[in-house]
Amino acid sequence: MFSYTSAMASSTELLSRDEREERLESAGYNVFNLASEDVFVDLLTDSGTGTMSDTQWAAMMEADEAYAGSESFLALETAIAEVMGFDRVVPTHQGRGAENVLYGCLIEVGDVVPNNTHFDTTRAHVAENGGDPVDCPVEGAGDLDSEDPFKGNLDTECVRELADDVGPESIPAVILTITNNSVAGQPVSMANIEETRDLADELDATFVIDACRFAENALFIREREDGYAERSSAEIAREQLSHADTIVMSGKKDGLVNVGGFVGVRDPDLFERAKQRAILYEGFSTYGGMAGRDMAAMAVGLREAVSEEYLTARIGQVRALGERLRERNVPIYTPVGGHAVYIDAGRALPHVPDEEFPGQALVCELYREGGVRGVELGGFAFPNTDRPNLVRLALPRRTYHDEHLDHVAETASAVLERGEEVRGLEVVSEPENEALRHFSARLKPV
Repeated sequence: MFSYTSAMASSTELLSRDEREERLESAGYNVFNLASEDVFVDLLTDSGTGTMSDTQWAAMMEADEAYAGSESFLALETAIAEVMGFDRVVPTHQGRGAENVLYGCLIEVGDVVPNNTHFDTTRAHVAENGGDPVDCPVEGAGDLDSEDPFKGNLDTECVRELADDVGPESIPAVILTITNNSVAGQPVSMANIEETRDLADELDATFVIDACRFAENALFIREREDGYAERSSAEIAREQLSHADTIVMSGKKDGLVNVGGFVGVRDPDLFERAKQRAILYEGFSTYGGMAGRDMAAMAVGLREAVSEEYLTARIGQVRALGERLRERNVPIYTPVGGHAVYIDAGRALPHVPDEEFPGQALVCELYREGGVRGVELGGFAFPNTDRPNLVRLALPRRTYHDEHLDHVAETASAVLERGEEVRGLEVVSEPENEALRHFSARLKPV
């Protein structure tokens, strides 16, 4: 059995139930407003929350903090070329910085941008630049019980119909998110990636891959798609990205670091425009909002992320949490995808109507019951969309142990046992940008 030892350790405390009740009310029934010290097991996100390896920490100690042309940037640039196949790199402070840089260069007012499914910040950046983000998930993506191995795929016929309606000239880019976070972390097949490449060529559109979980997607291709069982995940990871014109990357996921991101570009003209925009919003083109030590750690992390040992342990732990929940009859999205297990809040709390946010109600109850913090990815996080009410339990990389998984499963089971007592919620206040509502809105029980 392969296992990791943490380079760092910390203690956590489970507050009393009365204390958790008080913290939840003070947070406006929005767990984003909780202090981390009030959380016992934190599954809010896998973004930047993992544990770095001793090799990464060693690289940080030797990092070059020069403003321009640092050795740490050259190390990161080399790693991206080696692991992901992109020689032109624009560093940013994190993934949403990369989205701001790229989509600010590609999208104009009136454009329409299809995606297998937009996540929150992607949707917001498309809209912020005047575009209309359109989801085109494959048929069956909303079937939580289907065992289709690639429910994260893009429905290319949906995009063609969209192009017929608005004109191909109105579609500057086609985005493919791998794995598909908004569809329960489900993977995208190599065949669908190749099909999307052909589609982008038909439309004369830029093919963008959101690559933040590219390594996890590669493992699923290796396991589930014909012809790839004998290929390494590292080879598959590079091949899947070879079809893209450009990538946006949050290094806080499969870069295995706590901060950082980048845009990878093939076209030299787009590269120059992206660099200039990055200088305005992020920092100089050889640091982009990251310290040298962050870039040094990511250079190591990208190579670690495509190793078979790491990926097997990583996806194996997510599956282990899924199995624990299923054993306790907690309804989850299947098959379990990468980085997280998604609970079907609609089935878990069938008496709570959609307009009272059963997913957010379940999130609050998981914290109230056992100090577990997850996130709602349904009607509260994505208003005015037809998405199932899911609660994501995202596992930080190389952080938690079996005992933590047991606690999470027992907490969810205890909530369901008293499920009929759970009340729905209503929004008290929210920001103007509804695509970002779940980050800061405040709610109260109905």
